[in-house]
Amino acid sequence: MEIYIIRHTTPNIEKGICYGQTDLDLADTYSKEFKTITQQIPNSKSYLVKSSPLKRCALLANHLNSQVLFDDRLKEFDFGDWEMKRWNDISEETLNPWMEDFVNTRVPNGESYIDLASRVHSFFEDIIYSKDKQNLIIVTHAGPIRAFLASVLNIPLEKSFHIKIKYGAIFHLKREGNSWNLISEINLNSI
Repeated sequence: MEIYIIRHTTPNIEKGICYGQTDLDLADTYSKEFKTITQQIPNSKSYLVKSSPLKRCALLANHLNSQVLFDDRLKEFDFGDWEMKRWNDISEETLNPWMEDFVNTRVPNGESYIDLASRVHSFFEDIIYSKDKQNLIIVTHAGPIRAFLASVLNIPLEKSFHIKIKYGAIFHLKREGNSWNLISEINLNSI
């Protein structure tokens, strides 16, 4: 069984804005980015496609396959009261406790990184224990990808933000027995 985990392409939003579960449109470059992604997925195999329901993932997922299974557990981090605010406009009094322990501290009316990791692990456990061993393409966001890779690579969650994940990044995993092997290269020197 093989899995390709893909981060959505570039969203249409200016830098410095806190967005997580806000349903953003894609930047005008999306068709070029879709083409680049498609060229990296072998077309000799069939894939079941699962995706975050947020538009920036759903558009790519539907481009890859007309039949997509959407799962809320693949959504990005819920930034609660901070959604669509400029990072610089969030008060230090509110931001600092989260910055000091983002793994365990919840964003006001949002979630903590451990909350995100828990729902992502639940999603992947369903795959691991499923009798269906069909190859998968999973289209999601940087947060869920980091949480999953931290688990596969045995990296503490607090260090997983050192994993660089560009828009349109693809991570290829292959299941061998009961373990997952990451085929894609990741620079772990900064972790």
